Amino acid sequence: MALHFELVTPERLVLSQDVYMVTVPGTEGDFGVLQGHAPFMSTIRDGALHVYDSNGAAPREIHVVGGFAEVGENGLTVLAERVIED
Repeated sequence: MALHFELVTPERLVLSQDVYMVTVPGTEGDFGVLQGHAPFMSTIRDGALHVYDSNGAAPREIHVVGGFAEVGENGLTVLAERVIED
């Protein structure tokens, strides 16, 4: 099963797709989210999200500045203040 992941800024929807796992730079430490994760909410610090498209795949890095992460029935939503695109 896949985890539905959305990355949103105040300006736009940056990414919306099904992935295997995402690691998030939480303010109290990094945390990983897989499909079926318990409901959870955290503030995030400036850093990199690591997005794994499939089990064993190399992660993509997406740099974010501040915001919140919420895990719920619909998957993981990261509401970032800003996304730094390379």
